[in-house]
Amino acid sequence: MIEFLKNNWFVIIISINYLLAISAVITILFRNLNPTKTLTYIIVLVFFPFLGLLVYYLFGQEYRKNKIFNRKNVLNQKIIKSLNEDLEQNNKQLKELQDDFLEDKIRLAQLLQKSDKAPLTRCNSVEIIKNGENKFKRLFEDIKKAKHHLHIEYYIVKDDDIGTQLLNLLCEKAKEGLEVRLSVDDVGASISRKMKHQLKSAGVEFYSFMPVLFPKFTGRMNYRNHRKIAIIDGAIGYVGGINVADDYVNKPGKKLYWRDTHIRLEGEAVITLQVQFLTNWQFVSDSKIEDLSKEYFPNKKCEDTVAVQIAASGPDTDWSNIMDVIFFAITTADDYVYLTTPYFIPNDEIIMALQIASRSGIDVRLLIPDESDSIIAKHATNSYLQRLFNANIKVYRYTKGFIHAKTMVVDNVFSTIGTSNLDYRSFNINFEINAVIYDKDKSKELKFIFMEDLKDAIEMNPEEWKNRSKIQKLKEAYCKLWAPLL
Repeated sequence: MIEFLKNNWFVIIISINYLLAISAVITILFRNLNPTKTLTYIIVLVFFPFLGLLVYYLFGQEYRKNKIFNRKNVLNQKIIKSLNEDLEQNNKQLKELQDDFLEDKIRLAQLLQKSDKAPLTRCNSVEIIKNGENKFKRLFEDIKKAKHHLHIEYYIVKDDDIGTQLLNLLCEKAKEGLEVRLSVDDVGASISRKMKHQLKSAGVEFYSFMPVLFPKFTGRMNYRNHRKIAIIDGAIGYVGGINVADDYVNKPGKKLYWRDTHIRLEGEAVITLQVQFLTNWQFVSDSKIEDLSKEYFPNKKCEDTVAVQIAASGPDTDWSNIMDVIFFAITTADDYVYLTTPYFIPNDEIIMALQIASRSGIDVRLLIPDESDSIIAKHATNSYLQRLFNANIKVYRYTKGFIHAKTMVVDNVFSTIGTSNLDYRSFNINFEINAVIYDKDKSKELKFIFMEDLKDAIEMNPEEWKNRSKIQKLKEAYCKLWAPLL
């Protein structure tokens, strides 16, 4: 027997791998996933069993999701009750908005309100911020003025120049006696032990979201917290695409220009943002938040009347809220749909919505990077473009640098700015958060920004694209196989 094992060890290992791969295939079939995603897993497992098992272990298993459902409990019932009361009051606000200017688009607000208990808020001031250098200037000013608490949650935080500035500020405010809470994603963030020690010594409460054993080698592992949230004294909130790292700040002499969009909120929408932070904080800290004092939810006088909803989605939500809102906004457009995203790896529903909108006479335009920070993502994106050209959708490539903004504006009425890309991962896997804005002036402002960005972009020629090389098409076809996993 021992001699047999010695002489046939390679065959035995191969056989075991195929048995494990077949077992994984059966498990996937019973899980009733999206057919495209199911087929992708099966192809990889059957033809590349070693690689397939590794990919399935890192990306396909549900044990992490089950862990989230088991631990990520609903926050204090007092908040939920308060939100429900707000929802009842918002029925009147919805009618007022409908009478004002929303008309049939009122159903967008109703969709999000019903699916995620996201209250529509009317008393808000919204400032659209272009690029990291402007965002951090405003954020640091607000942090320095903080009196009670700072709640910070980011996918990427690095202790480089801009990151160190932020982390030092948090330490200073904690030493002043403020409650400072910092949550970062364990895969996305890169903070040295020295800085972590400095944070804890200063009194900053610090936790990583779903720690992994080897964060540097896990890449785009499933169920990551891709949100970027900052809340100051419960009165000011920030959300958008800009992480905390030097890459996101355009300094003199920097080689790659980084184009991004964020927003600063004041008003009632910050309440919903605060609830999302506290819900997540309860999960990462594994502790129940008992103190829900008025300092977390201060009553401020209504200084502006921009209508805002906060759309959050992730493995802990029953619906793909952000995708649903984007899909519905596209299908109900009357005039135009302008989209900006760094990663365009959509599902069939979004592709079909864009095609139908364009074919029915809507001006549909998509702005994507000319150069991507991921070769596989770039080729996967390219694999979808012909379907857009077939429906006469205009596609632009941003050439000034890398465009990382995640924005959408429709009909001078509806706009959204947040963390969600137009890809499988954002729609179905990661924790994302977007601000959904119903306001003519803000929509016109975002439309103007979009048009300004087009000045630094080139419109793609459908005929030239159709005649691209076969090698290019082969790269796209190969990368598209991985699209559901990207």
